[in-house]
Amino acid sequence: MAEKEMQAREKMEMKSPAEGTRDVPMYIPAVDIYESEDALVLVADMPGVGSDNVSIEIRDNQLTLRGTIQLEPGDKERLLLQEYGVGDYFREFALGRTIDQAKIEASMKDGVLTLTMPKADIVKPRKITVKEG
Repeated sequence: MAEKEMQAREKMEMKSPAEGTRDVPMYIPAVDIYESEDALVLVADMPGVGSDNVSIEIRDNQLTLRGTIQLEPGDKERLLLQEYGVGDYFREFALGRTIDQAKIEASMKDGVLTLTMPKADIVKPRKITVKEG
């Protein structure tokens, strides 16, 4: 395995964040996408985001993921050093005709969003039985 593959990727802040009314940094969540015969599975890291703070929308074949962080005010402590940026998450993907958009399912656990996007029947492999005669 190449050395580059083993290094952790830094959290990327968006240069020009999407429109929003919150005064917090906007990050691009790291994503892995897997393919099986029946579906594509998208796994997005959104640490600190709960399932009630995730918004998933599809409009004009554009999949939009948003995750918001609930910022808690500090008690009697003041920040001396911050190495981990806290903020919201935003990412968009273009969906092709291969995805059955009506059957997309989502779950969130421990800051990891999992989207299961079933393939449309027209793109699933199909075995045709050959009859004798």
